[in-house]
Amino acid sequence: MDIEITFYNNSFDINNNSVVLFQKNVATTFEEVAIAWRVIKNCGRGWHNVFTYPMEFEVAAMDIYGNVSSQMETTNGDKWLVNIGGSGDSMQLDPNGASSPNAIDVENSLSFGAIQARILKDGKLLAAKTNIAPNQKATFEFKPTLWVGLASEVTEGQAINSAVLSSINTELSLLGITKADLVLTGGGNNPFSFTLTPTA
Repeated sequence: MDIEITFYNNSFDINNNSVVLFQKNVATTFEEVAIAWRVIKNCGRGWHNVFTYPMEFEVAAMDIYGNVSSQMETTNGDKWLVNIGGSGDSMQLDPNGASSPNAIDVENSLSFGAIQARILKDGKLLAAKTNIAPNQKATFEFKPTLWVGLASEVTEGQAINSAVLSSINTELSLLGITKADLVLTGGGNNPFSFTLTPTA
């Protein structure tokens, strides 16, 4: 079931910072670049913004020629193969499934050329892995949490720079939530704070 989240700005932010929301791919052993999944801009004090966090994901791939596949609905436990067909590149679901029931795998089954694998949520880029060589795969796994913070220079669908990323330390659990309020407080002489409160 999708989660409906209403963001409320109850802060005293005078710098008109944007609110950035993202998830981290926990399947990697090294710190991977995080993508700004959703950016809320110009939401003034006393204003709100409603958005949806779907449970399902979409997956897509891009080849070395810049060709991008359709976005396919996917879920944890799925494995996708990018290979060559009669009409060119194709992406198909592997009946054997992913390496973990909590992960989504994208394998490069082409004979040559690296690919980029993309995971999207609500049609917006959530994570990406580049330079996946033939016979290699990308693994994506996400905890049911959202990271949220304030930033002045961040673009939806783009990588979050390390300086901004290091300043964001609020991780919100989505377990058991179907509808919630995300409230920003603070500013002035007080630190900024985000709280997520279930409303249903």
